[in-house]
Amino acid sequence: QLQLVESGGGLVQPGGSLRLSCAASGFTLADYHFGWFRQAPGKAREGVSCISSSVGTTIYAHSVKGRFTLSRDNAKNTVYLQMNDLQPDDTAVYYCAALKSSYRLCMLLPSEYDYWGQGTQVTVSS
Repeated sequence: QLQLVESGGGLVQPGGSLRLSCAASGFTLADYHFGWFRQAPGKAREGVSCISSSVGTTIYAHSVKGRFTLSRDNAKNTVYLQMNDLQPDDTAVYYCAALKSSYRLCMLLPSEYDYWGQGTQVTVSS
C-alpha cells in the first residue's frame, strides 16, 4: 500500500524555521518524483518544491527559493522540506505528493501528482 505521512508542522514566529518530513511507505523514492505543495485558506493549492526521481534535481517556487530546501533520504524512505526565514505568507497546510512519471524532471503542478498525504499545518505568526 502506497502511503505518504507528513509531520513537523506547527506554530513558529516570523523568521523562524521548521523541518517537514514526509514518510513514504510502499515507495522506492528513486522511482518517483516527490513534491511539496501548500494551500492557504481561500487559495488554490500551489507547488512549493519538488525533486526529480532518478536525477535528484530540485525545483523551487520563486517565493521560497533561497529559504526552503528539499532533500530526500532513500534509506529512510523520507522526503524533507527545511523551511527557514518563515513569513506569515508561508502559513498554509503543507502536503507531500508523489508521481511516477517518464519525464526526467519533476513539476510543480498539483494536478500531475497521483499520491497525496493528509497534510500538516504550518502557521507563522507573532
